[in-house]
Amino acid sequence: MDATRTPSPIAAERQRRKGQLAATVRILARRGLDEGAGGHVTARDPEHPDRFWINAFGQPFSSVRVRDLLLVDHDGNVVEGNGRVNPAGYAIHSQIHAARPDVVSAVHTHSTYGRAWAAVGRGLDPITQDACAFFEDHAVHEEFPGVVLDRAEGKRIAGTLADGKAVILQNHGLLTVGRSVGEAAWWFVLMDKCCQIQLLAEAAGGARPVSLESARGVAELMGTPAMGRFNFRPMYAEIVAAAPDLLA
Repeated sequence: MDATRTPSPIAAERQRRKGQLAATVRILARRGLDEGAGGHVTARDPEHPDRFWINAFGQPFSSVRVRDLLLVDHDGNVVEGNGRVNPAGYAIHSQIHAARPDVVSAVHTHSTYGRAWAAVGRGLDPITQDACAFFEDHAVHEEFPGVVLDRAEGKRIAGTLADGKAVILQNHGLLTVGRSVGEAAWWFVLMDKCCQIQLLAEAAGGARPVSLESARGVAELMGTPAMGRFNFRPMYAEIVAAAPDLLA
């Protein structure tokens, strides 16, 4: 094969998604949003929609590179790459990707503030401009059967997510999705920060939500896929400059 040959559009898109996926995993590590072996980020393959790329189970988030990613089919088989798939990651993400053809990427880790707010068991209130990005666009999955290891529970989570951008998993944490990897990554980073702010506000005696009209207006501006992609760009540029090896 001629090394100078221009990659096909599909190959270029695949490489772009994988680069953003590896960058997202590094960003999560850099921001302290990972913990141990828990957590997973996926990106749907542009050529095979029933397959997705995922970070390998047990690999530190801070060391993930493009070459380390695994391609998994709908049955959980690794069809490209070396490593194990997180069983919970497969159970959850396979069902979300199956239920939502529009979703390119899904992000879930056991972040501190996300878990704390998930233990409260409520949705986020529109108490800040940023929180309005999730207004009427996220849900709470109230069941907690334990570690998600079967596709039936993953399917139930996908049902709770419905057509939203995020779901709060009761006593578990946060999960966000997007039509691009960058969008899903930004929603996760932002949502965890919104959980922190709401926890602080409630500890201080409570918060005053904005009006429903204002919340909807801000959501129409701040909660769009384009805004998610735009906010991901500086995070991506920063992590690639700090760790260019992630694209290898």
